[in-house]
Amino acid sequence: MMGALFDFLIGPFVQFEFMQRALLGSFMLSVGACPVGVFLMLRRMSLTGDAMAHAILPGAAVGFLLFGLDIVPMTIGGLIAGVIVALGAGLVSRLTVQKEDASMAAFYLISLALGVMLVSLRGSSVDLMHVLFGTVLALNDAALVLIGGIMFLTLGLLAIFWRALVAECLDPLFLRSVSRLGPPVHFIFLALVVLNLVGGFQALGTLLCVGLMMLPAAAARFWTTRVGPMCLLAIAIGIFSCVSGLLLSYHASLPSGPAIILSAGTVYLLSIFLGTRGAFAARVRRVSHRTA
Repeated sequence: MMGALFDFLIGPFVQFEFMQRALLGSFMLSVGACPVGVFLMLRRMSLTGDAMAHAILPGAAVGFLLFGLDIVPMTIGGLIAGVIVALGAGLVSRLTVQKEDASMAAFYLISLALGVMLVSLRGSSVDLMHVLFGTVLALNDAALVLIGGIMFLTLGLLAIFWRALVAECLDPLFLRSVSRLGPPVHFIFLALVVLNLVGGFQALGTLLCVGLMMLPAAAARFWTTRVGPMCLLAIAIGIFSCVSGLLLSYHASLPSGPAIILSAGTVYLLSIFLGTRGAFAARVRRVSHRTA
């Protein structure tokens, strides 16, 4: 019994190097991206993450057109495209009557269409699927170094600007009235979003990388109200989702990226009903209040 359980849960990660690389890469992605997802959610900017995930596609596609599936030019291109879209959407919202969410939606739709077209000019359908959905089971040393560097940079900046980030989530006007850190922290945070999406792009592609950022954060919201524990819980949910998704992919011969995101989605759905701040707990509290 124990041997069969070991072969099912541990065996794939012991026997195959590609599974070890996928586990390491997804672990580092969870540690870096999930706390960023918590702050996105608390700022009510969850859909901004989705928009920025699509925004990096044209830059990555240009890198692909010029150098093929080389991680460095695709990463640099994705970063440049993400920054251009973020600044462009912010500029439009400040110079026109259009709100930032609408301008961001317009930019990301244009970016998605442009990126798909650019990849299709040179690549095959396989290349397009690689860019859109990633290849977590084919992470090389360069990709792992990139993801690890983004993780350490994210944790360092979060530690330095933690209080300012929390204050901006709760009351951005108060932060701007008592400190000059408001605007710089906002742009630093947007840079962290872009960086983690670029790192997730290497493993999960543009269409799924935001899922690992947002779904664990959204699930953690049903269990706690404190930002610190919420970030830690989101990381734990992200790691669990990656491990279970990789095992599901291995044993059931399913695509690894979608399996990871579906695992995170399952935890989110369970948290809606079973979380201490979920639907069931809220109903119990209402009933207790009425009978008290």
